[in-house]
Amino acid sequence: MWPLLSLPAVLSTLAYTTSASVVQQQHPLEAPSSQKPLPLLIWHGLGDQYDNDGLQTVGDLAKEVHPGTYVYYIRIDDDGSQDRQATFLGNLTEHIEKVCTDIRDNKHLWNSQTNESVKVDALGFSQGGQFLRGLVQRCEGLNVRSLVTYGSQHNGISEIKACGTWDFLCKGALALMKGNAYTEYVQSRVVPAQYYRTINETNGEPVEGYLEHSNFLADVNNERRGKKNEVYKERLAKLEKFVMVLFEEDTTVIPKESGWFAEVNGTTGEITPLRERRIYKEDWIGLRKLDEKKGLVFETTKGDHMQLDDEVLARTFERYFGPEKEFGEEEGRGVTARPCSGKKKSWERKMEEWRRGFNAPIKEYL
Repeated sequence: MWPLLSLPAVLSTLAYTTSASVVQQQHPLEAPSSQKPLPLLIWHGLGDQYDNDGLQTVGDLAKEVHPGTYVYYIRIDDDGSQDRQATFLGNLTEHIEKVCTDIRDNKHLWNSQTNESVKVDALGFSQGGQFLRGLVQRCEGLNVRSLVTYGSQHNGISEIKACGTWDFLCKGALALMKGNAYTEYVQSRVVPAQYYRTINETNGEPVEGYLEHSNFLADVNNERRGKKNEVYKERLAKLEKFVMVLFEEDTTVIPKESGWFAEVNGTTGEITPLRERRIYKEDWIGLRKLDEKKGLVFETTKGDHMQLDDEVLARTFERYFGPEKEFGEEEGRGVTARPCSGKKKSWERKMEEWRRGFNAPIKEYL
């Protein structure tokens, strides 16, 4: 982690966040097979941590739908409480570099002979979705088939919800952002600030401060003026499926349409869909090319931010993850998975606790 001595004292409470005790044990992958499910990367959202029981249950569901799936829970720190802290504080450029290095060092995910990853799938929740997309664009040699994001902020956030009364972690980060979001100091330290995006409501263009100083979003969205990063475009366009799931009643992500790369005028409420924006028409990051090969998928699910159940997730896993296949052959076929171990009540309880966690004050922040 980076030095925090210069941050407001209120953030010292971060050191006392608790850590869940469940840590996944890794097992070697079997020899490649057309029937072998691809490994799955999962990146959690704000205020969560990789060893959270509920998140582990999501991985268990993926294994239930596709037995034999190797699940890797992305983390910035092996200590759960530090990993949770890193969802609020840190430099996203360094975070993504670390995750890329960790994948390269994982013998289950990286082929040292070809110097690239085995083919994998990726699942991102909330801010973890745009971080995974950034990983796809920035991590050389990473070979992702399907990228699925739930309630993510691909076009950034324009507003931050109020923190809970005793949510000092949220209050500290918010205090740093107010009036200072586009300073180098904040952009290198406060995670949500690095995908905070404001536009000029008159011309609909991003403000200069964002274009000049955004440490993450303006870069991975290729929004800066001048020559675009063609590597970002090429890597994202190589995906077979990029599935963006929007929560229909999302009151946490502002605007919720950011999950589909849409632009929303904060004054009039007018929505400009992705296909009508320059980022698509001029194909800054490969979305148009992906769309032309039917690889871009827009989906919705009922409920507020991160209100998910096992049936919704299982259907996604069945359609877009698992063994190598021709996409389209199983779409529309619903599936409900239950743990084969007979621990149904325990399994459902963990899922429910995980869902409730996203309605706590810390989750109202993003």
